[in-house]
Amino acid sequence: MKNILIIGCGLLGSSLLRRIHKKKIANKIFIYEKSNSNLTKIKKLKLPGQIVKKLEDGVKKSDLIILCTPMSEYKNLILKMNKFLSTKTIITDVGSSKLESSKIIKKHLRKDVSWTQSHPITGSEVSGPEHGKHDIFEKKWCVLIKEKNTKKNQLTILNNFWKKIGSRVVIMTPEKHDKIFSITSHLPHLIAYNLVKSAQDFEKIQNFDLIKYSAGGLRDFSRIAASNEIMWRDIFFNNKKNISKAIDLFIKNLNSFKRDINSKNNKSILKKLIQTKKVRSKIIKLKQDINKPDFGRN
Repeated sequence: MKNILIIGCGLLGSSLLRRIHKKKIANKIFIYEKSNSNLTKIKKLKLPGQIVKKLEDGVKKSDLIILCTPMSEYKNLILKMNKFLSTKTIITDVGSSKLESSKIIKKHLRKDVSWTQSHPITGSEVSGPEHGKHDIFEKKWCVLIKEKNTKKNQLTILNNFWKKIGSRVVIMTPEKHDKIFSITSHLPHLIAYNLVKSAQDFEKIQNFDLIKYSAGGLRDFSRIAASNEIMWRDIFFNNKKNISKAIDLFIKNLNSFKRDINSKNNKSILKKLIQTKKVRSKIIKLKQDINKPDFGRN
């Protein structure tokens, strides 16, 4: 890869920037960032790469373009890039839902240009270039999206790119991707936001100083609920059908727990608790987390 343009240099964008530079994957790395706050941080941190003031300057010079922005910005960016894109340019992104963004891409991107979507499964509740890490992608999954019109050579190039970044690559359809992550990622974040809101509401109703007595459960959920609100609004809106079905399933199971508790159904509730406990062991076995109590905190 000769030149790479990173659009949006927050947590994931700056992490990619650091990794591409460290692994010497590109000759030149261009950065387009519209946030003055992030630009100031990038300069202060002395991050590698060349900042371009005009998007077209980076687009014209780059072989690979990676969008690391909220998905609500895709349409506007596509319309700005279209005129300056080469038919040989490879475009990808790091968005967390794919069906709706695929529709936006197909509708607005120039027909002679291809975009193969990516989703590196990594991140944090913090945002901004100061939190980026070069090893954030190490041994994490990266999903590449394959559709009917996906070019095989671009899929191969991106497969090699993400492997050089340190990721383990898997290929999915956008339909399968959005169904899977509605349960494994999107619903847990929604539950975290709702749980923290419930704690806030409870605190107001009871007039208790509740938050300072946060136990481990609320504390850990509050970490997830501190995630970027624009990014998560876009995910919820973009994957609304699958998330709605996941919410229905969650409510069904929550009501089942409620019935067990109210009727003191010892056998039923113990069965549920034992079965769900096994998931943690499976996650550790699959090396998706470390086998240390309390997430390895000291």
